[in-house]
Amino acid sequence: MTSRSRSASPKPPSPKKAAATGLPPIKRPLDGMLVLDLGQIYNGPYCGLQLAFMGARVLKIEPPEGDVVRRRKREVEPYPLVMLNSNKESVVLDLKQPRGKEIFLALVEKADVLIENFAAGVMDRLGLGWDVLHKLNPRLVYGGSSGFGLDGPYRDLPAMDVTVQAMSGITNATGDADGPPTKAGAAVCDFLAGIHLCAGILGALVQRERTGEGQRVEVAMHEAGAISIASALGAVMDGDTNVPHRTGNRHPALAIAPYNTYPCSDGYVAIFTSAERHWHSMCRMLGRPDLLENPDYSTTPGRAKHMDEIDALVSAWTLPRTKDEVLKLLNEAHVPCAPVKTAREVAYDPHLEARGFWVDVDHPRRGRTRVPISPIRLHTGGKSEIRRPAPTLGQHTDAALGDILGLPAAELASLRAEGVTVPVTEKKGTEKKKA
Repeated sequence: MTSRSRSASPKPPSPKKAAATGLPPIKRPLDGMLVLDLGQIYNGPYCGLQLAFMGARVLKIEPPEGDVVRRRKREVEPYPLVMLNSNKESVVLDLKQPRGKEIFLALVEKADVLIENFAAGVMDRLGLGWDVLHKLNPRLVYGGSSGFGLDGPYRDLPAMDVTVQAMSGITNATGDADGPPTKAGAAVCDFLAGIHLCAGILGALVQRERTGEGQRVEVAMHEAGAISIASALGAVMDGDTNVPHRTGNRHPALAIAPYNTYPCSDGYVAIFTSAERHWHSMCRMLGRPDLLENPDYSTTPGRAKHMDEIDALVSAWTLPRTKDEVLKLLNEAHVPCAPVKTAREVAYDPHLEARGFWVDVDHPRRGRTRVPISPIRLHTGGKSEIRRPAPTLGQHTDAALGDILGLPAAELASLRAEGVTVPVTEKKGTEKKKA
């Protein structure tokens, strides 16, 4: 092994210094920073993806069997893995083996950020917890996201998005009033936690610039999810006992009407009236200008009390029309509305296309695959771009360990033979697929 003497990651020069030295200037906020991403499934990997888009060099540290998502589909990488790991390098290390742990610690010495979303206590049991890593590299920002946090009575409960949705009130708030609690269709807790973790890490990096010291950043999925039921919590905090646990597609606090999804001849549209002018326009389109003079419908609380009648009127108006017809009329009247889109429609949405949100990349095993850029747009920090597709398992192990730690080819071969790392995944076929 090479020496593990402390070496801070090189900082890119400022534009003025770059001109004097001939080195490239900083183009993105995190250029020159090294991130070790131990994230699994969605939460941690999404955080790492955002840091990669901001210019950091992100090593996806995987066990020999790979990220949990990678194991769902053996012949090619599953789409969620490809979607969440653009711009990263895959480095396989068996952290349960002494040599794997030793190599990982050598990488930690040179890293700026570490990301993990294991259950509370896992890193400590591996001998790689915050206390160990902070002592080794005091400048390291350690970002960890678990289900329920590092303390409290729920600390050791099993945590996946579905269980955290249940515990954070999201499941109970989702579904029709006369139906059962329903899990949200999106993995909301994973992604809410991932973006909160990203924000915390960026804040810690700013503080490190001022103090020279790294710190631990902790995000609990449970807390990130609980924030999202603001409207339902509002009913509780305001003492409104008339609001049911679930309100379907109506306003979570049943405070606005119309506010729902309404049937058309070819699908559904979402409509809501957040201002008096919207209600006035709606009445004219419904052919019911008389409602404007009716005191029962003259205020937002008054209309909320007649929600069933209003929904029936709006549904009768939308049902004979197509979605496009309804949307055209409502948009011309400046009434907030939107079509209810399928996942396929989102994947090929013309607005997202025009914004450059979807990018088609050539993945070594999947072929042509559509992936997103970052929703975070820094207009002076360089546009998000896909510099490389998501890696195959262990694709960059030898190159990264050779580059960052200076390991010679013979030692890299020995690591592969001992199962500390794994052989690079072979490229599959040349067939082109679209996600």
